[in-house]
Amino acid sequence: MRLHLCAVGRIRSGPERALIDDYLKRFDRTGRALGLGPVREHEVEDKRGGGMEAEAALLDRACPSGAVRVVLDERGEMMTSPDFAARLARWRDQGAQDLALLIGGADGLAPDLRAGADAALSLGAMVWPHALARVMLAEQLYRAATILAGSPYHRA
Repeated sequence: MRLHLCAVGRIRSGPERALIDDYLKRFDRTGRALGLGPVREHEVEDKRGGGMEAEAALLDRACPSGAVRVVLDERGEMMTSPDFAARLARWRDQGAQDLALLIGGADGLAPDLRAGADAALSLGAMVWPHALARVMLAEQLYRAATILAGSPYHRA
């Protein structure tokens, strides 16, 4: 199952970019044997200032046709890392070819985009800057792969 990180905004060089790249590289190495990956990043920017609706259209176009869509949203489901790993495995085992993880802009995700998603995931009750949310998501993807592989990385 190919994964797509679809996010509003671009992360240039710096500590967040280095962390995202590191975790996604680790995920690709671990996930490949599990039928997960690679992860492809799709960064979109609304240069015309159209707000959430314009960002939603860009995110929609960035998602592969037929992909399972998961929005990251503070109102989404909070789950443990093992539960997240199990959910990824379930989508894979149900035959999903693509999984798109969507992160909105500063104002969040348009209601229609949220409503049309297959799932909503929360990284916690707090709101995180988009760069940190992407780092945290990349780490959780790697953690999920290690859980599914039986690696000792996750110590719970």
